[in-house]
Amino acid sequence: MQAVEAGTALPNALNHAPAAPVRFVPQGTLPPGQAYEHYLFHSGQCPTRDNLHDFFNGLCWLRFPRTKRRLNQLQAAEIQKSGIQPLRGPVRDALTVFDENAAFLLAPQPLWDALLARDWQRLFIGLRPLWQEAQLVLFGHALLEKLVYPRKPITAHVYHAQPAINSIAELDGWIAEDLSAEKLAGKPFAPLPVLGVPGWWPDNEDFSFYDDATVFRPRR
Repeated sequence: MQAVEAGTALPNALNHAPAAPVRFVPQGTLPPGQAYEHYLFHSGQCPTRDNLHDFFNGLCWLRFPRTKRRLNQLQAAEIQKSGIQPLRGPVRDALTVFDENAAFLLAPQPLWDALLARDWQRLFIGLRPLWQEAQLVLFGHALLEKLVYPRKPITAHVYHAQPAINSIAELDGWIAEDLSAEKLAGKPFAPLPVLGVPGWWPDNEDFSFYDDATVFRPRR
């Protein structure tokens, strides 16, 4: 039986996907001292470990190739401009939050208004029927990893997507076009405890679920 090099199973599996947008390689391929984002941008290779975190990152590359590439372009541009600093700065911080923990909400405006106001009772109870017209699409690979073991406090950083989108490919293209360093510097996210979304967790059928102020926190 032929030996398999440690750390190659997941990269090899991801590379078998049709038209993989980058080449997935073992984590050891990343040169010592080189930033992951810089290496990915210049080599087209994505260092990957055999774990859940990088598994979900690979799936996100396969499902949202244009958005992932745009995030990497913006990271590389920030590194080119400022180098690798102890503090990443507002744009790189926002890019990391987006990549790790973002979700896209396509929803009628009243749901967005309630979310931005953190009016959880209105969002999840008063406007509950409107969620049938909404779609929450998870993107961040750390968010997906956390939801393998669901807990009430798990919160996504939600990015506002235009509602008239009919497919993941169309959403991917729209997000990639919409992203910019200037917009991300303004932290265009809204916190959303994802297990509060109607239909996502059976416990939220009992509306006392939303009384937990440690999770459903009021706006400051």
